[in-house]
Amino acid sequence: MIPPLRPLKALLLVLCAGFSASALAHNPMCECKAIDAEQIKCTGGFSDGSGAPGVTLDVIGYDETILVPGKLGADSTLTFKKPGAEFYVLFDAGPGHVVEIDQADIEAP
Repeated sequence: MIPPLRPLKALLLVLCAGFSASALAHNPMCECKAIDAEQIKCTGGFSDGSGAPGVTLDVIGYDETILVPGKLGADSTLTFKKPGAEFYVLFDAGPGHVVEIDQADIEAP
């Protein structure tokens, strides 16, 4: 005969495992700053403090053309020449891990 608490303990263990997996989730973060009138530097990462080397970071025109295709370097940054057209930056680490930064939100030097 199975003691009545054993199934309850098993259920609690399964529920706790599910909650701990969601506690490990991390949110994408990206910041772009103008270095000078011509250059912009973007830094990407995650809310848990981890970097994002190799993650796609594209500079896209308002007409949806990719003006500067890119990936973050080993230091989780990408520096690019400011486009002449209006643009936004798209940090794309996969589904649910996307950040868009409009040109108007990029800090001046």
